[in-house]
Amino acid sequence: MEKVNLIDVRTPDEFNAGSVPNAINIPLNEVVNRLDELKGLQPMLVFCAAGVRSQKAIDFLIANGVNQVENGGGWLDVNARLNSL
Repeated sequence: MEKVNLIDVRTPDEFNAGSVPNAINIPLNEVVNRLDELKGLQPMLVFCAAGVRSQKAIDFLIANGVNQVENGGGWLDVNARLNSL
């Protein structure tokens, strides 16, 4: 199985209150300025609280050449998926 980077696009306060183990916090408002960093993190699963912010991040990433990216939805959903593996 290929390693997938877990990218949490919630705010630092939300991230610090709870996230997925080994997730990287890149808040949505930083995605534009960290595009080169994100390109190097492919493949990635992007998530937030419910999937709305992660979809906005993914739309931007895809428009800028990042194609190994998936919307994980909410972080609790991602955590449940990981725990069921």
